[in-house]
Amino acid sequence: MDSVCPDSRRYTGEGEATVTVRTLTGAEAHAAVPGLTEVLLDCVAGGASVSFMAPLDRATAESFWSDVAAGVEQGERILLVAEDREGVLGTVQLVVAQPPNQPHRADLSKMLVHRRGRRRGVGAALMQAAEEAARAAGKTLLVLDTASPDAERLYERSGWVKVGVIPNFALWPEGGFCDTAFFYKALV
Repeated sequence: MDSVCPDSRRYTGEGEATVTVRTLTGAEAHAAVPGLTEVLLDCVAGGASVSFMAPLDRATAESFWSDVAAGVEQGERILLVAEDREGVLGTVQLVVAQPPNQPHRADLSKMLVHRRGRRRGVGAALMQAAEEAARAAGKTLLVLDTASPDAERLYERSGWVKVGVIPNFALWPEGGFCDTAFFYKALV
């Protein structure tokens, strides 16, 4: 964290230490797998509906992040991380590889913030950086889905438009159906 690449931003959360948000290369994504794994394990253990069931084992989480890193290498994804002096604090992805009739669009995916980083502005910083990265990649429309009321508030404050809610769309990590809200944001 001592060196800051051109794609990184530093900010200081209210009463908190400096956090750096940066875009990872494929090699950096592979190197970040252990830290990303910790964030995913923490989020699932904390009840986040992010595609995985509890208990999530480390090998499954590591395999997921290795696949994401491969997608970064292949230019299919943009991976951003938020880090503090303890390591990876949060992450978000842009799935930029889309069908031929949707080259202008990206999916914002796996917005994850470790519980130790919540309420520090990490999510908002990741959202801002993701939107900037999407613009730089030539994307003019972003879409996402969430089952988290806290995340919904963040997205709405960031100018995202809620399209609607699909009941029983996914499962909570411990089981039981959860509703999922869908959002979009035009980048103009």
